[in-house]
Amino acid sequence: MRSLSIASSGMLAQQTNVDVISHNIANMNTTGFKRQRAEFQDLLYQQETPPGAGNDGARAPSGIQIGAGVKTGAIYRIEQQGALQQTGNRYDIAIEGRGYFPVTLPSGETAYTRDGSFQLSDQGELVSAQGYAVQPGITIPQGTVDVTISKTGEVQVRTSGSPTPQTVGQIQLATFINDAGLQAQGDNLFLESAASGQASLANPGEPGFGTVQQGFVEGSNVNPVEEITALISAQRAYEMNSRVVKTVDEMLAASSQLR
Repeated sequence: MRSLSIASSGMLAQQTNVDVISHNIANMNTTGFKRQRAEFQDLLYQQETPPGAGNDGARAPSGIQIGAGVKTGAIYRIEQQGALQQTGNRYDIAIEGRGYFPVTLPSGETAYTRDGSFQLSDQGELVSAQGYAVQPGITIPQGTVDVTISKTGEVQVRTSGSPTPQTVGQIQLATFINDAGLQAQGDNLFLESAASGQASLANPGEPGFGTVQQGFVEGSNVNPVEEITALISAQRAYEMNSRVVKTVDEMLAASSQLR
């Protein structure tokens, strides 16, 4: 009976749904994390009678098409702004609006992140929490007593020997035609892909780009209430599909006992 395979496909789909929801909940406190959603599609239909098939001059208005179940079509990120959280760290930078910070990986590749938990290396270079240099390279000189980062990304410092602020660098942001097409690498990093399109670089505040906030980081956009509600719905759907499997098994057992 095809009902077994149909119900099993539903159970597998809901298992994927639960995996996605659990990943969201696990990253509730991950800086810059964007929640994900699973999207499902119906499987190929068995055409018993195609719609519009003719029979003695008459046409079937709908035909007979029997579905084969469900599959996971995509898992996409929801690029909703997360709440800004004040940290007091003068090197923390949050993006308000569109954009990613470009950083240089040890391989020389450029990765992109919304996690602005930046620190200084032993050379005074602005780096990510993993030690990857923020592009373009920004170095804070020794003797700096104050660092100011404007909403447009201009980095100015005051040193003990000079009370006049000096510009030492400019934060840049990257945007993509299709943010959902970025390839997740873990560590809050993404790589450019054929689906995302090439990165467009500009200063914060330019048209189509967000601004930056010093002393803040962007929190996860996961809503616990929505996730728990989605989890309950996925659980109920899984239980209903498992009930179908049990019912079909009972029907098969009954038919095998016929004499």
